[in-house]
Amino acid sequence: MAHDSHYARKGIGDIAPKLAALTDEVLFADVWSRIELRPRERSIATLATLVALNRTGQLPFHFKRARDNGLDDGELVELVTHLAFYAGWPCAFSAIGVLRQVQAERAP
Repeated sequence: MAHDSHYARKGIGDIAPKLAALTDEVLFADVWSRIELRPRERSIATLATLVALNRTGQLPFHFKRARDNGLDDGELVELVTHLAFYAGWPCAFSAIGVLRQVQAERAP
């Protein structure tokens, strides 16, 4: 799944056009494409933050993006397991539930 360059515009542009533009043009078009970190590393950092803050609403998108950036299901599970010790068990269990849903959507 290649990243849609108008993802935010399509999702929230009708109600929050500036937030959508900043998301598409600054966050994804600029920050995510900087060469100092590879996309895979950015996905790990982003997922770690989202899991630690228990931001489950954003996890489906970023689990899918992490797969696009080279992380496989085993690595995603290992990342969440590792985070359980730093972010807490409830955050990890919530994240695993979301990952299970994302995997189920992908299954034939």
